[in-house]
Amino acid sequence: MQIKKTILITGANGQLGREMRIVLEGDIFVNAIYTDVEELDITNAKAIEDCLTSNKVDYIVNCAAYTAVDAAESNVDMCTKLNVEAPTLLAQAAHKHGAKFIHVSTDYVFDGTSCRPYREDDPVCPVSVYGATKLDGERHIMDVAPDSIIVRTAWLYSPYGKNFVKTMLELGRSRDSLRVVCDQIGTPTYALDLASAIKSFIDCEQWNPGIYHFSNEGAISWYDFTIAIHRLAGITTCHVLPCMTEDYPTAAKRPHYSVLDKNKIKSTLGFEIPYWEDSLEQCIYMIDNP
Repeated sequence: MQIKKTILITGANGQLGREMRIVLEGDIFVNAIYTDVEELDITNAKAIEDCLTSNKVDYIVNCAAYTAVDAAESNVDMCTKLNVEAPTLLAQAAHKHGAKFIHVSTDYVFDGTSCRPYREDDPVCPVSVYGATKLDGERHIMDVAPDSIIVRTAWLYSPYGKNFVKTMLELGRSRDSLRVVCDQIGTPTYALDLASAIKSFIDCEQWNPGIYHFSNEGAISWYDFTIAIHRLAGITTCHVLPCMTEDYPTAAKRPHYSVLDKNKIKSTLGFEIPYWEDSLEQCIYMIDNP
């Protein structure tokens, strides 16, 4: 007989948190507890302890993070609080209460100098405050709860919140032209696909702790991504121009190449990962047909 699992979702109102609601909805063997800052302050150890004491939680999925990459350069304290201290407190509490912990990290832990997709055991060297705090978060989690799962992802988008896809749709429909960087290469990730992968870890008969990489399949530039967004959305009145990173200065440095190797997660969970354009088409349909 299958036992009902209680899953605590933090950051439940964000992009990934909203998609976790969708993949967990209707599963009669799941009791989901959805929290955001209003329901649970994950920077407060006592609040976390009280939550886990009141609820027999089997899994914690941390979808909360400070993700404003440029703002992080001048807001180091808050970025550290959300990306290092909070996940460490969650991991400690999970370990104490016997709950499994799943945390989401980023491709920005790498410096972008590779010429092949990054594997989980490749050397890390973040080039931004955001990337550095996410890496510190990973290390602290594994120190206090070595049986955790960390999933690094990249270029996350969804129908919810603010993200690159929604911004390019808005700009494409309101401008005659725009410039987009063409020399940063990576892979977009539809948050619904990532949420499904996280659920697969929970549903798997065997718990497999460690670091994993997940994004959609393929590799493109931000410029290529924008061209595809406009094509799939039927936007024809905006001329998209490629530009180099040096022509579009930002507060935070980005890796020039951050494609992730997904062989480990595919072999562990035994599934195929959708191609980036197929998932993008699905998301744009959801955005335009809410």
